[in-house]
Amino acid sequence: MGAGHSHIHGRGHGHGHAHTAPHDHAPVDFGRAFAIGVGLNAAFVVVEAVFGFLSGSMALVADAGHNLSDVLSLLIAWAAGVAARRPPSARFTYGLKSSTILAALANAALLLVAIGAILIETLRRLLEPVPPEGWTMIVVAGIGVVINTATALMFMRGRAHERGGDLNIRGAFLHMAADALVSVGVVLAGALILLTGALWIDPVTSLVIVLVIGWGTWGLLRDSVKMGLLAVPDAIDEAAVRAYLQGLPGVSAVHDLHIWPMSTTETALTTHLVIPTGHPGDGFLREVAEGLEHRFHICHATVQVERDRDCATAC
Repeated sequence: MGAGHSHIHGRGHGHGHAHTAPHDHAPVDFGRAFAIGVGLNAAFVVVEAVFGFLSGSMALVADAGHNLSDVLSLLIAWAAGVAARRPPSARFTYGLKSSTILAALANAALLLVAIGAILIETLRRLLEPVPPEGWTMIVVAGIGVVINTATALMFMRGRAHERGGDLNIRGAFLHMAADALVSVGVVLAGALILLTGALWIDPVTSLVIVLVIGWGTWGLLRDSVKMGLLAVPDAIDEAAVRAYLQGLPGVSAVHDLHIWPMSTTETALTTHLVIPTGHPGDGFLREVAEGLEHRFHICHATVQVERDRDCATAC
């Protein structure tokens, strides 16, 4: 990862600014993965919903509802990824990068709606049991295991599934992986129904699916809300960034340090450094830019240098 470019803008009282341009921080293009994932899962949703209603399996219907929400989530994340690549304009000087954060929020809200709809129908089936067809559950859910596993593997490329990667891509990976596990659960439920004939197994399996969806949704909602509120990204330690800046040669104080997500993949920073001996020059600013990028993956930094120790109080 190369260092960002630095630009100096002269201001009174020895102030200067360093701005870093990003290198290799744009979202990885998962267009092909999105297209294949949407196509396969949309077709499977139709098949699973039809056979779920025909066989009387609420577990299949619940899984179909979950998969439908995931298809819409993939579409939203895909559209946000495309928008994030649009160049800056006079109106949107950062481009549309923050659309990826809005997409993550929308996906979390969509999953909450799906949870509510599935839960209502599941409770109704608990009160009014319908005998499901075990073999239909096994075959259809088995197809789901294959499709969801294949889709999840497509989103494992690079660091997409790791903490600190693109929230939308990480969410897509986790959702597809969870879907595969849920489908495995439906297969097991179908087998148990064939062995025991117990009608309660199907709606209880649906409740387990709702819990799985809810667990994943909570994490996505929490992370996307924090990003929407411009919290310091979880992958960045604010204290470590402050310590790094405070330890730079000649720096006597650091103030007005702000770190926030510009998108689900890019982070911005602004800060004031008090250097009593005066502005150390362009080389210093380039080193600061490179250090922030290499150590903390902060690719958009604005650094203001000040000589006056009292400026921090004045600001």
